[in-house]
Amino acid sequence: MHQIDRLFATIEARKGTDPDSSWTAKLLSKGPEKCAEKFGEEAIEAIIEAVKGDRTRLISEGADVLYHFCVMLSAQGISLDEVMAELARRDGTSGLAEKAARPDGA
Repeated sequence: MHQIDRLFATIEARKGTDPDSSWTAKLLSKGPEKCAEKFGEEAIEAIIEAVKGDRTRLISEGADVLYHFCVMLSAQGISLDEVMAELARRDGTSGLAEKAARPDGA
């Protein structure tokens, strides 16, 4: 099991537990919108560190982004396996071709 799989399993295990005993439970108890908002905040922080060129801080913020992405997925009832399956589906496909094939072209 990879670290990200263990992280996601921990997040899933915290669903419905006491929000006063777990940051993850507290985030999940606030609903999918709050989880998405927190993911966005962390992504912006990572972008700032990337622009500044601070490698150490970018690594730290990157870990925060991955954690909050997993929390956001969990809040929406989406498994990490579903995201990995989508990546596998795209494997070997040019990013330009994959993007052009999307219904909205985005």
